[in-house]
Amino acid sequence: MSITQDSHNGEATKASATTIATVERAADMLLHMAASRGPDFGITELAEDLEMSKAAVHRVLATLRLKGLVDLDPRTRRYALGVGTLRLGLAYLDRIDVRRMGRPAMERLSERTGETTTLSVLLGGQERIYVDQVTPDREVILSVTMGEPYPLHAGASGRVFLAHMDSSAVDAYLQESPLTRMTDNTLTDQVELRRVLAEVREQGWAVSDGERKGGAAAVAAPVLSHDGFPVAVVSVCGPRERLLENVEHCRTELLSASRELSRRFGWHGL
Repeated sequence: MSITQDSHNGEATKASATTIATVERAADMLLHMAASRGPDFGITELAEDLEMSKAAVHRVLATLRLKGLVDLDPRTRRYALGVGTLRLGLAYLDRIDVRRMGRPAMERLSERTGETTTLSVLLGGQERIYVDQVTPDREVILSVTMGEPYPLHAGASGRVFLAHMDSSAVDAYLQESPLTRMTDNTLTDQVELRRVLAEVREQGWAVSDGERKGGAAAVAAPVLSHDGFPVAVVSVCGPRERLLENVEHCRTELLSASRELSRRFGWHGL
């Protein structure tokens, strides 16, 4: 190999390393701006937070601004996330498949509890439907019907959705949806339902005992998105006596799974 070739290879390697470092800095800056309260940032502030020189921060911001990923307020000379970051976020959200993302966690949850795990989504704000389930490998199991709408007041999964709605949405539900009795255990008193919803909202999970289907019990928890609203609800359900005997274990495993899924959907709470 000639000296000239060695020189070219060395320059190419150095240029590649510089490019990687620049990309890393840009990524760090965008993630920092997204995670911080902001809403806007000065060059000195970013340089101190990211332990970069002001010159380096300025170069990265100039490039990000050209691509629409940050905006500059000409009056204050402060930077904020640009519309390009919104496009990236929306593109990711458009590709999210709650069933695909939830399936591995549901399979692990069913294996660890020995019971059926389900995934529900809202249907219009007045009902919910099951979109997936994983059943255990045992003789006596509980199975649910996919795609059939159920009211939100009856059963653990529905109550989790209802508990996370704002007060006006709950009022609308109670005014527009009759609290139909599905079994002898279905909760149909509005005052008691509001009390239970507050309890569910506070503790982060719900339990039901034969309220939608006689002889069945369930414990359910939300899969929260970045705004704290459930994109889905995951539950562990089974024959009443067996599940209620092991409800503490099922709840512990359920909450671990729901937190894992919530983080994947952008939730950063406790």
